Amino acid sequence: MKIWMLVAGIGTVALAGTAIAAAVPKGDAAHGQQLFARCAACHKVGPNPARSIGPALNGVVGRTAGSEAGYRYSPAMKESGIKWDAANIDKLLQGPSKLVPGTKMIFPGLQSAQDRADIVAYLQQYKADGSKK
Repeated sequence: MKIWMLVAGIGTVALAGTAIAAAVPKGDAAHGQQLFARCAACHKVGPNPARSIGPALNGVVGRTAGSEAGYRYSPAMKESGIKWDAANIDKLLQGPSKLVPGTKMIFPGLQSAQDRADIVAYLQQYKADGSKK
């Protein structure tokens, strides 16, 4: 009886792990580049990004929110303490004001988890200097 319960418990954990892994899609950087066209109205990436409405996103993955030199962030973003990892960028892309109430970023959000993962994959390619990894 105890062995059966142990096996059933392991099976439940394995299935839960599969469900969690399936909930976070693998990003496609090529598709993310196409989707980034929506973001490009305010944000730039690549070598020598032109000044824009929003901060440049070179090296954003791993950066602390509100820390890009030369950009005037909202107090809410500067004080948020968020580290831009894939999970937090995903949350931001669901609706910036949901994650950081008071942010200046006006964006309705992306409903598709796959689209968000694709944009994250695209951004992950860029180092702080704008070159690709």
